[in-house]
Amino acid sequence: MPVPPAAPGTPGARDLAGGAAGDSAGGSAGDSTGDTVEPGRVTRPEPRPGPHKVVVLVVDGIYPFELGIPQHVLGSADGRYEVVTAGVDGKPVRTVSDLTVTPGHGPEVLAEADTVIIPGYAIPRTSAAAPDPKALDALSGVRPGTRLVSICSGAFLLAGTGLLDGRRATTHWALGDRFRKLFPRVELDTDVLFVDHGDVLTSAGAASGFDVCLHLLRQDHGTEVAGQAARFCVMPPYRDGGQAQYIERPLPPAGATGTGPTRDWALRRLELPLSLEQLAAHAAMSTRTFARRFKEETGLSPGRWLTSQRLRWARHLLESSDLPVERVAHEVGFATATSLRRHLAAEAGVAPSAYRRTFRAPDPAAGGGIAPDPAADGSVSVRRPRRASGP
Repeated sequence: MPVPPAAPGTPGARDLAGGAAGDSAGGSAGDSTGDTVEPGRVTRPEPRPGPHKVVVLVVDGIYPFELGIPQHVLGSADGRYEVVTAGVDGKPVRTVSDLTVTPGHGPEVLAEADTVIIPGYAIPRTSAAAPDPKALDALSGVRPGTRLVSICSGAFLLAGTGLLDGRRATTHWALGDRFRKLFPRVELDTDVLFVDHGDVLTSAGAASGFDVCLHLLRQDHGTEVAGQAARFCVMPPYRDGGQAQYIERPLPPAGATGTGPTRDWALRRLELPLSLEQLAAHAAMSTRTFARRFKEETGLSPGRWLTSQRLRWARHLLESSDLPVERVAHEVGFATATSLRRHLAAEAGVAPSAYRRTFRAPDPAAGGGIAPDPAADGSVSVRRPRRASGP
């Protein structure tokens, strides 16, 4: 197989999935002035009979948590996916924890995969952080056009194949400097949860593995199936940026004491211009006491909480209805469509129309899925929740 140019410090990048980005479809992945062709949507292999086969590649130093995410999420989708594990040489693999795992298959099963997922693994703080040549060699057996997905530091191995050269990608933000030194040809974005190029997807830290796997479910089978899987995993079907990471305790049930009944009351009236005074009056508290109690219980101010709930309902309407954006804004309580666009762009990084094209369920009558809304590089990304400071 031809070998694409390797990033400096990369031991033998391989030609995977029909060549480096843009080659197989006649485009230039490194041309930032034009649209990037999404080769995975052109060269995707014919589906095999039976469930979609997902092979999780198990490499030395793997994190057990990330290793279990694909089975936990995709394996809960009522038999739509067959999730198996593969080692690079058929031997037991040591993890970062005090245990060793034995993958169910050797590298030969990668040739049967419809999707290959590379979970995160320990990245040393030395020049030896370049991907393991044995792992790169195992990936060379992947069929052209197979969808490749990395979780967290798995992006290092994916970048080692050369498939990310000239393309936007992400990994754990704390690994950003080391990643850029090893792979200067990759446009690293550490402010997103995941980036989707169709044929290649990269995701950020450990928990973003759930986000990207739910995204695969939405793309493959629509929002209803993804929502069912999310409920099974006891997590939201998508994360709102800048919210969950600030909540230090579980939200009290809506029917509990404190501000719970008022939150429940407000959720049934999101289309109305609710003020702090109205919320406090419903809770029979002063505005100062209500605001303090509200933040103690939810981790958010009343105004920010209202905005996040309106965005959740707006996303639902964008995914499940054909209502015009102006009507969606009115239904969820934003004063104007411009206000909805501004808030959705701040939280998810996309406009309402782009969100609808990307995340609404595929139309079975049309016979397929939905291509992501093209960004400057043809990719789709969902923003990472903002961190206050430190790791």
